Amino acid sequence: MVAALSESLLDDTKRPAFLAEAVEVLDAEVSDKGGASGLVVKGGYAAVKKISPTIVPDALASLAPKLLEQLQPYWVEYTTTGTGSFADLLNSKSDEVAESLLAVTDARADASTRPALQKVYSSMRGSAKKHVIEALPRVAGLVQKHAQ
Repeated sequence: MVAALSESLLDDTKRPAFLAEAVEVLDAEVSDKGGASGLVVKGGYAAVKKISPTIVPDALASLAPKLLEQLQPYWVEYTTTGTGSFADLLNSKSDEVAESLLAVTDARADASTRPALQKVYSSMRGSAKKHVIEALPRVAGLVQKHAQ
């Protein structure tokens, strides 16, 4: 049986390194954005970070268990088939994976008591799926690196 990603990546020994690298992955994804939509993403990200300097690491730490839960079925499929990379699998199901991950952030934004955060999230939600799909290779690499 395949171990749950949340158990293997968020145990006391792996959690700090995994979450620190997750912040780096997010920062790199935002930094790589170009064009008009990239400016919106970069501006939104900067606005969120101004709310609190620890908001991004705190949010990732809080969301990680639910995000990993969403990735679990794909991880099981990947480890069961044993072919290609985890990124290959996520890319082959990118629409489905993106929607499952966004369901987590949608729920979090809806439950937020910070109007500024809700405003930034809602302004970026329309293009979020495209950005999540673009981030899947890095996300998959992060998971694969720390899970194996």
